[in-house]
Amino acid sequence: GLPVGLLTPTYAPGSYLAFLGRISPEKGLPDAIQIAYKCGIPLKVAAKVDNADKEYFANVIKPLLDFHVVELVGEISDAQKSDFLGNAIALLTPITWPEPFGLVMIEAMACGTPVIAYNKGSVPEIIEDGKTGFIVTGVEDAVFTVQHDLYKLSRKAIRTEFEQRFTSRHMADNYVKIYKELAKTSDSK
Repeated sequence: GLPVGLLTPTYAPGSYLAFLGRISPEKGLPDAIQIAYKCGIPLKVAAKVDNADKEYFANVIKPLLDFHVVELVGEISDAQKSDFLGNAIALLTPITWPEPFGLVMIEAMACGTPVIAYNKGSVPEIIEDGKTGFIVTGVEDAVFTVQHDLYKLSRKAIRTEFEQRFTSRHMADNYVKIYKELAKTSDSK
């Protein structure tokens, strides 16, 4: 969970697609670049490159930066995320591995920004398809979604969904509820 006031929504329609996180093979940045390129929409990449991924960045990602659609912003702070995510059309999360929990997805939701993600790992547990974003099957599906479906989503409803499901308070309340249930179970034995 995130503190409810950590990130604030702008509810702006957005002017670019966003990618946030690490630049590594499992995060799917090449697909995000293809999506942006095929849509003709700028992609801002706020990401760090760990030492283990420097060769991947040099050999795979750097050549893709020649597409004039990509702007490499670099790593950003929590204080910068509200503007970065809030002013994006959508956050692209084309992950290629079963990620246990995608914090960037709830950060986008906190900003009222829809998420377009591949159906891997925790994505279907976080994103409500057609409500907080779209779960897509690949690049072409994502392009279609950006061009035809994003306008259907309410940025205010996305923020509300974050507040109802992913705040620190909500997470703590759920832990307490589980602990109480477990305590009842052990008392009855």
